[in-house]
Amino acid sequence: MPSFKLICLLLCLGAAFTSTRVLSAEEPPYDPSRLEVTTLVTQLKQPMELAVAPDGRVFYIEIKGQLKVYDPTTRQTELVGEVEVTTAQENGLIGLALDPSFAENHWVYLQYSPPEFPGQHVSRFTLVDGKLDMGSEKILLQYEEQRLQCCHHAGSLEFGPDGCLFIGTGDNTHPHGDSHGYAPIDERDDKFPWDAQKSSANTKSYNGKVLRIRPLADGTYEVPDGNLFSKDGSQGHPEIYVMGCRNPWRISVDQKTGYLYWGEVGPDAGNDGPRGPRGYDEINQAKQAGNFGWPYFIADNQAYHDVDFTNEKIGAKFDPAQPVNDSPNNTGIRELPPATEAFIYYPAAAFEKFPEVGSGGRTACAGPTYDFDAANPSTTKFPPHFSRCLFVYEWSRHWILAVHLTAESEIASIEPFMPNHKFTRPVDMQFGPDGALYMLEYGETWGVNDDAKLVRIDYVRGNRPPTAIASAENNTGKQPLAVKLSSSGTLDKDGQELSYAWNAYRAGAEKPTPRLLSTEANPEITFDESGVYNVELTVTDPSGAEAVASVPVIVGNARPSVTFLAPQDGDFFDSLAAIGYRLKVNDIEDGTSDFEEADQTGALEIDLEAPRRTAVNMTLGTGSIPRGPGGEVTDNDPIGLRLMKKSDCFNCHAVDGLRVGPPLVKIAEKYRGNDQALEASVKRVREGSAGVWGKVPMLPHSQHSTEEIRDMVAWVFSLEKDNAVRVFDGFVGNIELTDAEVEKAGYVQLEASYQDLGAGEIPPLVGTAKVFLRQRKIEAEAADEIAGPRPLGGHTASGGKFLGAINHNHFARFDQIPLDRVGSLTFRVTSAGSGGRIEARLDALDGPVIASAPVEVNGSWDGFHDVSSPIEPQSGRHDIYIVFLNEDQQGGLMNLDSVTFAPNTQ
Repeated sequence: MPSFKLICLLLCLGAAFTSTRVLSAEEPPYDPSRLEVTTLVTQLKQPMELAVAPDGRVFYIEIKGQLKVYDPTTRQTELVGEVEVTTAQENGLIGLALDPSFAENHWVYLQYSPPEFPGQHVSRFTLVDGKLDMGSEKILLQYEEQRLQCCHHAGSLEFGPDGCLFIGTGDNTHPHGDSHGYAPIDERDDKFPWDAQKSSANTKSYNGKVLRIRPLADGTYEVPDGNLFSKDGSQGHPEIYVMGCRNPWRISVDQKTGYLYWGEVGPDAGNDGPRGPRGYDEINQAKQAGNFGWPYFIADNQAYHDVDFTNEKIGAKFDPAQPVNDSPNNTGIRELPPATEAFIYYPAAAFEKFPEVGSGGRTACAGPTYDFDAANPSTTKFPPHFSRCLFVYEWSRHWILAVHLTAESEIASIEPFMPNHKFTRPVDMQFGPDGALYMLEYGETWGVNDDAKLVRIDYVRGNRPPTAIASAENNTGKQPLAVKLSSSGTLDKDGQELSYAWNAYRAGAEKPTPRLLSTEANPEITFDESGVYNVELTVTDPSGAEAVASVPVIVGNARPSVTFLAPQDGDFFDSLAAIGYRLKVNDIEDGTSDFEEADQTGALEIDLEAPRRTAVNMTLGTGSIPRGPGGEVTDNDPIGLRLMKKSDCFNCHAVDGLRVGPPLVKIAEKYRGNDQALEASVKRVREGSAGVWGKVPMLPHSQHSTEEIRDMVAWVFSLEKDNAVRVFDGFVGNIELTDAEVEKAGYVQLEASYQDLGAGEIPPLVGTAKVFLRQRKIEAEAADEIAGPRPLGGHTASGGKFLGAINHNHFARFDQIPLDRVGSLTFRVTSAGSGGRIEARLDALDGPVIASAPVEVNGSWDGFHDVSSPIEPQSGRHDIYIVFLNEDQQGGLMNLDSVTFAPNTQ
């Protein structure tokens, strides 16, 4: 096999082998910016696998037993059927495939965990009138698993080009225990669930394998030629195609070559040790049947040692040329086929051999291969650049890589795919008949996620319309009002020069006529007449394609100013202390709430006896204090929120406060449970409306497609308060929290508002101020700066996330902690790697050490526990640097879940 470096050299000399060998005169050079992601379905519940039908319908499964289908014609999703499953120990509906002749026979294959059977069924069902006919079930294959301990059931179905069905099964072995993250080969009498030799290395077990069968029309199957063992079953199950798998939970078959690919989720050891190599994840390729080594070998056949778990005596290394299974739990042959090296492999730390994979958590998945078809009429099919590419992806690291293959299906090069787009835990991918890539995104945490979705990735050809973004500075106040208009963020994806037109529409007129304000990109306009205006930006490219955005301008009334005198943003809240608040309000027309200021300046005094125009809303939020301004786009935002932040929505609306328009949560509450509300609201947003919520009309948003607006409105309708909002009147008050509220709340949000009296025809305006009060326990991933570690998902971590991939001298910074109310620091940690210590340093990375706590190795990456350190009395607010240290073993130190700033006892 040619070396990786030699292949790269040949590629350079041969001038882009992969992307040019099929490039036609009609296809312009590949442009990464033409890859666009469209969300098709949101609010999925733990999606597992998908399959695209020949007619473009997308079938997908959710782990609790639901089979659903998205119809691209109607853009609607329908529940097709539901199988009864157990979801204990990561079981459920875990595999899906459509028959190669699905268009004619409507056969669907499901891999699932029936409650009454200790294992998995692989069954064929028939769709009748678009619904799963439960009476049509044909159980092709069933295999048992131990259910005493968790985990690793894998689960994945894929047809090859010859009509064979491949079935991924996990090693069904507990990943922790006394193996310390190395090979789980515990042969003690009561440790059967901790011994992968019973399954992966056992030729008479269906677990820890990829099976291959050929389904027959009568609902049975035959064993094809070329599997690992003979059809008589004397040496091993004849259905086994590859053995020695740990958790091959995503498999794929190259429809051109028939080669099998799968992602192998590896063990947890952070460093090489006396028992053998550290953990690696693998992308495997099987050109023919074989043994892929687990639990004796990993990566490029790095060998583990035999271990006597009774006395922890470490024996000899296993031999990849002649592996032997001597476990008393083995029911198959003793001498196994030689082990095969992984195709691609990588540990948690950065890895020089495959630098493209990065570092962090590991959950490798193998996706589809792609071959460009010039005869395919689709205008959104992937370009020739990706022909002969294997797409691999990472559930934990959120990336996709395009592995360019040679004619012999070896690695030519590895290219990051859409590296500037955040995919939220891709869990399955498949190319459709249109040559577009369909993907399930599982969502941020291990569990049910609001951001789980089905997406389609297209390669868009031809001229693309520009994107318009409009904003305004100083767009509310007394006349004359100088308003700075900005088109910052406006762009043309094709790099063409844009023309600009700013027009003002007087609100309230029966037939509003536009007044051209400017043709500059960022003009400053003075409004001399009072009134409510909508200012619209139109940008046009040389081909005539245009986009529109708008901002409101309110002239004749100044917005009031509201300030919290107490508490201050970032203060702690405790169950024993009431939250006392004091507000200050200044309004040009109404006056001030500060009597001393009124006496000194002659300003009017606001009537404190009429407090209904002043309110403090208290909301208890889950998680950590939100970061960033309301209009800042973050990678974790749902697609609807991303679209709204890129549009003009937040010029007029806040999520839970008054601006020009109503709070978005109020809109959600008004229309919740109304089946017709979504489409009616989509129509109003697209075409414009007036009088629904107030005097200020909403302009048409024709710059957005109906699909985009539907995503935006669906996100608004999904909004709910984490807890009921408690409202307090007046400029001064006390808020009592119950112990239950403190226990539940991640943070307290106080938002003060004052509504002025308006000015004639100009409607009243609201001024707001907001502070967040923090829980003493702060999630590690919510640090203000993270240098080195990576935020990862974990079902045992509070909030479902933690900081992992931690090495020596990595750090996390927490800003402006009120240390005068802190007596000790508690770190919630775990380590199956090197361990070390944590230091808390004051105000700088090399600042004074105020706390230090050792982190011992406990053999688990998710067994979080607390370690604490007292601190000397401090005053005021300080930045705290949490620094991770281990001078001797500098990689794979620990995971950090949270930091608690415990109160002082004085």
